[in-house]
Amino acid sequence: MAGIGHKPDASLSAGPGGDDRAYAAMIARAKLLIPQLRDRASQTEELRRLPAETERDLHDAGLFRIVPPERVGCSELDYVALVDCADALGRGDASVAWNFANLASHHWMLGMFDIRAQDLVWGKDPNALIASSFIFPAGRARKVNGGYVLRGSWPFSSGVESSEWNMLASVVASDDEADGIEYRIFLVNKSDYKITDTWNTSGLRGTGSNDVEVEDAFVAEPMTVAVSDLAGGPTPGSAVNPNALYALPVFSLFPYVLSGVALGNAQACLDDYVDLARHRASTYNRAKLGDLQTTQIKIAEASSKIDAARLIMRATCIEAMTEARRGHVPGMAAKTRWRRDGAYSVNLCTEAVSLLFAASGARGLFTAGVLQRQFRDAHAINSHIAFNFDAAGTNYGRVALGLPSENLTL
Repeated sequence: MAGIGHKPDASLSAGPGGDDRAYAAMIARAKLLIPQLRDRASQTEELRRLPAETERDLHDAGLFRIVPPERVGCSELDYVALVDCADALGRGDASVAWNFANLASHHWMLGMFDIRAQDLVWGKDPNALIASSFIFPAGRARKVNGGYVLRGSWPFSSGVESSEWNMLASVVASDDEADGIEYRIFLVNKSDYKITDTWNTSGLRGTGSNDVEVEDAFVAEPMTVAVSDLAGGPTPGSAVNPNALYALPVFSLFPYVLSGVALGNAQACLDDYVDLARHRASTYNRAKLGDLQTTQIKIAEASSKIDAARLIMRATCIEAMTEARRGHVPGMAAKTRWRRDGAYSVNLCTEAVSLLFAASGARGLFTAGVLQRQFRDAHAINSHIAFNFDAAGTNYGRVALGLPSENLTL
């Protein structure tokens, strides 16, 4: 089934400048995993991390390597691939899609680091996974000869147990902050941080998004990148990775790393609901659910939200790539619009799942069914700060009114 309310996946393309055949082949590989991901979903929740066989499936399909450069043997697909592949995987299990999108995107970001960082990671093991926590106030770093000394405690590091490296965000400042502060990202080997098992949650249970702690670790200068270098345009990695993919403004597009997870989860919820309504009769009056006008309206409303979300997500990613190919760095109005639309589109997906959950009555309450997991995962996804529409909308409104942006990462 292609899915209710949208065109078949064969119609997806990377947009202008992309290789549509390679793109379609990668989406097809992601779709082939859906049945086993659904079968393993309960096990994934029980483990509170991805099963080893699931990670192996993602590696074997080449999905973790969709956005690193071709020069290291990867696919170098356009940015929208993160949305479309997460959309496909999310129809099987949102936790898997979440970790895929997180871990794959960090290899895209690595392409913007100094070549010495790229060589150290990809030269040793191109399949090594990289976790992250982009919560800048969680860390504190000070400049020393040859690099930085980093310390801090970061939450929400998805997939960290399976990762060899971690991108940790920190504030750089002297003790008295006399010279101001800088936002910087540090690429840290697992030997330099401690993992604390904290991930006991109601949603996205299988992501293993545990805490990490660093205590006065030295991080060499080439293993770091300033957030100001990721705002769009040339980066420290541009000399070896000239593709416009590595000139995108990272944090302006941050919501779209993960937004496809919400999309796939919502699409699966809708497809399951439609399939059930086609064959099930009401418990109370034996009327066929598919013949009820209320059922038909719910399908129309949910599918319109999901389709609109998909259009917003894909259009934004394609627009960003088109602008980057032109050598254009977007202004703050465009950057805050992209953040606004990323939050809004995920909110639409959450609304669709909530609508279908309410329409399903008591059936949705059974833990043996998939609907309760889709509902929990939808709201867990929506709790990410990137999808907080109040925050994104406020900043967009500020910029529209001529006030400065309050998001220091843009």
